[in-house]
Amino acid sequence: MIKGEAGVAFIGSGSAQVETVLSNDMLSQMVETSDEWISTRTGIRQRHLASMNESLTELAAQAAQAAISAANLAPDDIDLIILATSTPDDLFGTACQVQAAIGANRAVAFDLTAACSGFVFGIVTAAQFIRTGTYQNVVVIGADLLSRWVDWQDRTTCVLFGDGAGAVVMQACDRDRLLGFEMHSDGSMNGCLRLAYQPESNALMDGVTSQQGTFKTITMNGREVYRFAVSRVPEVLEKTLFHAGLAADDIDWLILHQANQRILDAVAKRLKLPNDRVVSNMAKHGNTSAASIPIALDEWVRTGNVKPGHKIAISGFGAGLTWGAALLEWGL
Repeated sequence: MIKGEAGVAFIGSGSAQVETVLSNDMLSQMVETSDEWISTRTGIRQRHLASMNESLTELAAQAAQAAISAANLAPDDIDLIILATSTPDDLFGTACQVQAAIGANRAVAFDLTAACSGFVFGIVTAAQFIRTGTYQNVVVIGADLLSRWVDWQDRTTCVLFGDGAGAVVMQACDRDRLLGFEMHSDGSMNGCLRLAYQPESNALMDGVTSQQGTFKTITMNGREVYRFAVSRVPEVLEKTLFHAGLAADDIDWLILHQANQRILDAVAKRLKLPNDRVVSNMAKHGNTSAASIPIALDEWVRTGNVKPGHKIAISGFGAGLTWGAALLEWGL
């Protein structure tokens, strides 16, 4: 713990993915679709799917361990773990299982649920603990196994989603490298993208019943979600840049939630950013919800594209509906 206000640095990244791959051609054997139909409309070519023997805890722990190692820290150095997920192994929370799995015995751990905006909301939340001097080293993980909740006969949704995990380590420092952020929610649009609970009546005795149900599969109004994203995402990025006193041209990399290549293209066009500054890896991974931004960030860091001092704009958007953006500078 440190005293007084501190700045925030982003000092390490990590990611994890499962081995099993489901390609568009393989999907076309299950539902009426094709590689051409999926790829031209979404940019997705394949997705990774967790097997019965793979858990969210396992993937999240692998991503966290990789990020901690990249930051040259040990698990005992970690004060806080925030796990952004909508698909926990345990509805009471999975972050504590991750804490135990990586041996971060000193860390407080909790889940945060904001769907595809979860990673952005997670780093903003972590920054508040660091800035107030409460914690010094924080791991923020975005991890989801959306394949658990997909209707594999619904071609409007089953072609989109995949599984994975990504993480970053944030650390207190003298200079603040979280340059700006914005977060928003609109519950009136919840019905456009949801994974709803389906209650069933359970009779306990005469006149007394309880609910004992499960969750249904993912439903989505793709047209409305697309319209929402291409409108709100550029707006929230522009506000974030304004508050940071920067312009779009100051961005070295734009990393959006990897939902649809058309959304990435529309946002880049609105911001007048060249395509070579827009990170896209959805062809390999599909939409991994809260994991998509940290997976993409880690890939670009590990290939040497992201360098210390680079300014990175990130934006998540999705169920809730929620959306947000953050502008960060990589490294100490």
